[in-house]
Amino acid sequence: YESPAIEVIITLFMLIFSINFALYFLLLCGKVRQALRSDELRFFLAVVAFSTLLISINIWPMYPADGSAVRHAAFQVGSIISTTGFATADFCLWPQFSQIIFILLMLCGACAGSTGGGIKCSRILLAGRAIRREVHRIIHPRSVEIVKLDGKPVDESTLASVLLFISCYAMITLGASLVVALNDFPFTETLTSVITCISNTGPGLGAVGPAGNFSAFSPLSKLVLSLCMIIGRLEIFPILVMFSRSTWRRV
Repeated sequence: YESPAIEVIITLFMLIFSINFALYFLLLCGKVRQALRSDELRFFLAVVAFSTLLISINIWPMYPADGSAVRHAAFQVGSIISTTGFATADFCLWPQFSQIIFILLMLCGACAGSTGGGIKCSRILLAGRAIRREVHRIIHPRSVEIVKLDGKPVDESTLASVLLFISCYAMITLGASLVVALNDFPFTETLTSVITCISNTGPGLGAVGPAGNFSAFSPLSKLVLSLCMIIGRLEIFPILVMFSRSTWRRV
């Protein structure tokens, strides 16, 4: 649009709809403090702010010193983490440091209960806390520590489900990347094409970046990438259940 005001408005709305809709219900009920105390919301905002800051510093020499670097960084970060798919700049031309951050944002995705894709911030947060607890247990074998979210204990079955989801996400990504690698494209394009599809992000890096598309991929790769988009949108487990033999077995 060549309009900073429009870009700022779009950025804000991309981020707004990356937040768990349950928090909006709390706001409508007047429970503002409870909504703002959400661990996932704080984690999401911290990721957005930190990523925007790092990318802005990294691309500052590429843009005039008028704040456009921050504006472009914020828009691309908002688009990637919300899995909206918009772009105001070809970030494939940005330094590799920024591109790596974008890959991490593709994997992370938006908050649970939002319109976004990806692994979701709540799962990343719970996985991080579970890992921290395990490290603490190794150092202090007799200690008892409970993983909490929003001040409430998270049961072990939920933690196991989160870790299993992330494991399945990684295995499907690697398996699909192996098939897409038959195209003999550069590693970055092969990997990010799968990540952006399973996370429903939109653009990847290289030929599948904001200025590119997936037309050069083989029919087999397009089929695999299409399946990745469906699997990612349905969050893996429904697809696994559908292909399970016991699901179709008559009782």
